[in-house]
Parts: sequence; structure tokens; C-alpha cells
Amino acid sequence: MGFLGWIASVGGLLLLMSLASGWIRQLPMTTFSLYLVAGVLAGPWVLGLLNIDFVVHARGIARVTEIALVISLFMTGLKLRMGFRAPDWRMALRLALPAMLLTVAGITLVAHGAFAVKWPFALLLGAIAAPTDPVLASMVAVNDAGDRDKLRIALSGEAGLNDGTALPLVMLALLLLSGPVSSGDVAQWFARDFAWALIGGLGIGFALGWAIGLLGVKLKTKSKDIAPSDFLALALMALAYASAQSLSASGFLAAFAAGLGLRHAELYVVKHHPHPHIRDGDNDVSSHPPAEILVNPRKREQDDAGEPATSVGMVVSDALSFGETLERLIIAALVLLLGAAFARYWHLTGVAVALALFLLVRPLAVLLATIRSGVPVPRRLLIGWLGIRGIGSLNYLAYAITHGLNGPQAGLAASFVITIVVLSIIVHGITTPPLMAWRRARLKAHEENANRSASEET
Repeated sequence: MGFLGWIASVGGLLLLMSLASGWIRQLPMTTFSLYLVAGVLAGPWVLGLLNIDFVVHARGIARVTEIALVISLFMTGLKLRMGFRAPDWRMALRLALPAMLLTVAGITLVAHGAFAVKWPFALLLGAIAAPTDPVLASMVAVNDAGDRDKLRIALSGEAGLNDGTALPLVMLALLLLSGPVSSGDVAQWFARDFAWALIGGLGIGFALGWAIGLLGVKLKTKSKDIAPSDFLALALMALAYASAQSLSASGFLAAFAAGLGLRHAELYVVKHHPHPHIRDGDNDVSSHPPAEILVNPRKREQDDAGEPATSVGMVVSDALSFGETLERLIIAALVLLLGAAFARYWHLTGVAVALALFLLVRPLAVLLATIRSGVPVPRRLLIGWLGIRGIGSLNYLAYAITHGLNGPQAGLAASFVITIVVLSIIVHGITTPPLMAWRRARLKAHEENANRSASEET
């Protein structure tokens, strides 16, 4: 198929998905699953239009998945509108660190037994497959900055943090695979690739998000500018990621923290300069609605342009709009390619390992990591099930291949990871919508019963 044919095919697919979106939402699966099916149809099994060799194209795939992760992590951080002392962070941290480490250990044991590989390679497989995905987790992540659903907040915080905490384990596994390792090598890994990568990435990203956010608001307020500022979000993502990477810190954590920093800049502005429409009410920042929802994205009034709360609302609104559109386009392309690659890389033993991960390793890791957290067991079990794997694992796989993993091990790792990601998109894509609908119904019924009881008491 020529270039024009590809353009027409992609355009037709996007048009079909757009026009049929109303019916697609009623299907017992997500749009990601449909893109995956489209990729399988375009691959060697059916039409033969796409034949993706992940190992050969690993360098290009690494770049594209990096871009997707940076955008998604930034968006995830921007939607988490809560202070660092908020109790919801504790659950996110339990999931991003202890639960992830337990998941890595569990997958390592299963992979060692299933594939009969050496422990360093099993550790690599565990580190690649352990983190949940911020890109494909949109169906369980926070919908917007006003979303206070504790389950969604916990899963969003986990997805935002564990992409940065899993990469050091991938690097450790590659170090162990490279040959004899001294205690000095391990110490250097811990200091630079683990401790500094995490602390530096979070610090650099948050500082840039905070500073650029406040600077953008100040300039926009003084100039009374109401024009869209889409490039500010793109610039912030690029600067945060590039700055962190150049200093050997985690670029992914920097992107997540940059979104948090911009959101905290919004919180700072509305705390000191509440929106004029609510100035006579309660000015507490926790009761002030997100600034972006007070801004009409289609009709911006020049009269309100001098208000800091309006300016920050415009900045955040533009960042969300730009990021979500770009994120959807890249995800559609990656999942389509993933579906085509599945024909080459599917692995029967990988299916068994994936099921062990979904049904045993991840739920057990979450249950153990959240002991004495005060979270009800049903919610912990649901969180354990909603551990979606996706673009992050593909990026780590491409990273490993471009940093020394080659030969049969590269092919086996690709088969293992691609099988897990594809099955996660299918299994979680089918089960998540009804589970979340069931949960919404339960919460609504509980709220109605509570209101009814309160009215009877009065």
C-alpha cells in the first residue's frame, strides 16, 4: 500500500471511530480494544498490510512510546488536584512502591519457572511488565480535576509514579545481564539510577511546572491575553523531560511532576486571587472549583482577562485540551501497530504468565501492600484487578533492546511483553466498563440510602 493509501486508511478508521462513538460507548469494550482489533486485521493474520518487527524497529518505537508516556504522565499530574498532605497520596504511594516491588518479585518468580531463564533475565521481564500504564488507564483514571473518586485517584497516582520507579529496576536487570557486577556498580546504580532519578525527576519537573505556570499566569494577566496558549503545555513537557534526562534524572517522573506543578500553581493562584464569581463565598482553596471549569473555552471574555484566576484557568484549560487530543492520536497509532505485531510475537507460555499476573500476582501484591491502609477489602480487590499494562511496558521493552538486550533473549522478551499487553487490553478492556458501572451503581445507591436516612432523622 502506498502513502496515499495509508493516509486514506487512517483517515477512514478515525472517521469511523468518530461517527460511531455513540454506539462504541455502549459496547462491552473500550476504544483501545477496537484499535487493537483493527491492527490485528491489518496484520499478517488477515490483510497482511502491516508486519511489525518490534526488535528491528525498537529504536523508533522507543521514541514514539516516550512521547506518548510524557504526554500522558503530564496530563495525569495535571488532573490530580490535591495538596501533598492529602491522605489519598498514601494509597497511591503504597501502590507505586511496595505493590510494584511485590509485583516485580512475583512476575520474576513466575517467569523464571515458566521460561526456565536465569534470574537476571526473569527480573528484567518482571520489571518491564510490573508497572501499570498511565496511557491506557484513562478508563479508570481521574476524569478531571474535580473528580474526587478515591479509587480513581489511587490508580492515577500509581500510574503516574510507577513508570519512574520501575525503570531503575529495568536498568538493574540489564546491569546484571551484562556480566560480573561489583558492589560498587550496585552502589552507583542505587545512588544515580534509583535515588537521584526519583528525587531529581520529581524535583525538576515540579519546579518547572510551578515556575512556568505562575510566569504564564502573570504575563497573561498583565497583558489581558485571551488567546489560546497550547504551546505552553508542549513547552513545559519538553523542558521538564529534557532537563531531567540531561541531569540523569527520571524524565517520566519529571513529566508527571510538571503536571502536578502546574496544577499547584493553579491552586496557589485561586487561593490568593479567587475567581470574582465566587469571591463573596468561601475562599478556601478546597471549595474553590478548578479554575479551568470557570473559563468558557469557546467564548472568552476580554473583561475577565485581567483576573489571575481567569488567566490560570485559560492556561490549564488549553493544556488539557491540547494534551488530550495529542494523546488520543498517538495512542490510536501505537495500539494499531501493537495489534499488527501480535501475529509475530504472541506466545502461549506468555498467555499463562499474563493470566497469573492478572489473577494472582497483582491482586496479592495490592492486598499485601495495602494492609492497615483503612481501605475496604472490596476496593483493594478491585484495585488489584484494575492493573492495566500498556505503552509503558512497550517503552521499557524497547529501552532494554536498545541498551544491550539482543539475540534470542530480545525475541523472547518481546513475545512475553507484547502478549501480556495485548491480553491486558482485551481482558481489562472487556471487564473494566461493567465493573466501573457496577461500582457507580453501588455508590449511588449508598448515597441515596444515606440521604434517605438523614431526611428521616430530621
